[in-house]
Amino acid sequence: MSTYQQMIFVNLPVNDLDAAKKFFTELGYSINPQFSDDNAASVVISDTIVAMLLTKPFYATFTDKEIVDASSSSEVLICLSAESRAKVDELVEKAVAAGGTASPKIQDMGFMYGRAFDDLDGHTWEVVWMDPSAVEG
Repeated sequence: MSTYQQMIFVNLPVNDLDAAKKFFTELGYSINPQFSDDNAASVVISDTIVAMLLTKPFYATFTDKEIVDASSSSEVLICLSAESRAKVDELVEKAVAAGGTASPKIQDMGFMYGRAFDDLDGHTWEVVWMDPSAVEG
């Protein structure tokens, strides 16, 4: 049996790397200095999820495509699970306190609860709790 856990590295272009790092540390995440420099910051969300915040010029070295303005266009919705409804609200409230913008839409289906916020660069982060008994069932 393998102990390998697949990871996800979400690469996001940012306008101000220092402001983006401050935003995500205020949400309670840490910066891994081993994979961070003047062009990038490695935000550790969990053991298997890392957000790589890249300055736009550095991000552009990885693609020939136009970099969208996430404050006015959407290409991806990043969804994180939460361990409870309260943790969903807590993370969204931290994001707003750190300068993000909460979506006014709340998804409440009883067995599933979710909210969303935009970070400083307009990237949308959804936070969702699902009742474990509904998932197992």
